[in-house]
Amino acid sequence: MSALELVLPGDPATRTGGYGYDRRIVAGLRSLGWSVRVHSLAGAYPHPADGDRAAAAQCFAALPDGALVLVDGLAYGALPEVAAREARRLRLVALVHHPLAAETGLAAAARERLLRAEREALAAARRVVVTGRGTATALREYDVAADRIVVVEPGTDPARPARGSGRAAPHLLYVATLTPRKAHGTLLEALAPLAAAPWTLDCVGSTGRDPACAARVSQQLHALGLAGRVRLRGELDDAALEAAWDGADLYVSAALYEGYGMALAEALARGLPVVATRVGAAPELVSPEAGRLVPPGDPEALRAVLAPLLVDPALRNVSAAGARRAAERLPRWEDACARLAEALGAIA
Repeated sequence: MSALELVLPGDPATRTGGYGYDRRIVAGLRSLGWSVRVHSLAGAYPHPADGDRAAAAQCFAALPDGALVLVDGLAYGALPEVAAREARRLRLVALVHHPLAAETGLAAAARERLLRAEREALAAARRVVVTGRGTATALREYDVAADRIVVVEPGTDPARPARGSGRAAPHLLYVATLTPRKAHGTLLEALAPLAAAPWTLDCVGSTGRDPACAARVSQQLHALGLAGRVRLRGELDDAALEAAWDGADLYVSAALYEGYGMALAEALARGLPVVATRVGAAPELVSPEAGRLVPPGDPEALRAVLAPLLVDPALRNVSAAGARRAAERLPRWEDACARLAEALGAIA
């Protein structure tokens, strides 16, 4: 039986795309006969305190010699000293959802510090698994040779088509943690001048990972007069999230950067028209028949493509049909886990 040690920061049950990916690969590898042990690191990664670094060092030191260790990049890139020290004893593999320095809102000094740390840590990895081709390209800046990178894109589960709101006023959905990178403010700027159209928006995602950002978004929607149109619903459990998907008529995303963009695939799987920014895997996932893509950080462009969709049900229906066709081409989790198992098996 092949064995893997998975090290990740925080609670594995955290409701983000990255942690969701981690959970699915654990389940998928186990179904393929792998033994997978999950180790959770305490601390505010990717900015751990000294005590958190010491605890992480103890976690790695306790792993058996020769162990195959897959480390989530949110922690791995912040622990270059641990990676360098353990690289000869352990078979280290980094799992990079997106480079740490690519996070929106970082001060220049913090960005440079993260870039240097992650570059040093990645040099100690035998392989680097990335969740999107864009991330593979981004790692050129980190001196990671192409033959050390394995792209394992997320899978998507089949889903029944969303039934929609059943109202003449279209109901929009955005599933994303409230952080600067997800640019909820840009979406609100785009929608505010369209208040004459009958629409509503639910934003689903944690408001606790960056409370300052969540507070700014809340203040902005009130300042723009959108409090009656927009709900910040926070994290939802599985049943409530599924109900939110089922009641949507249109999926929107204003993200400034994505490693992949799992929520876009989830939307397509449910036959929802998509309006999103051209980041991550969006150009490959969202065909012109399934939705519209705009440059990130451009509320005017976002508004221009949203405006006709908000008032024309026939146009939404055409895109919904295109989304259902796009869903048939989405990769499945079984394929993703098989590809990862193959890559890890080569090292093992």
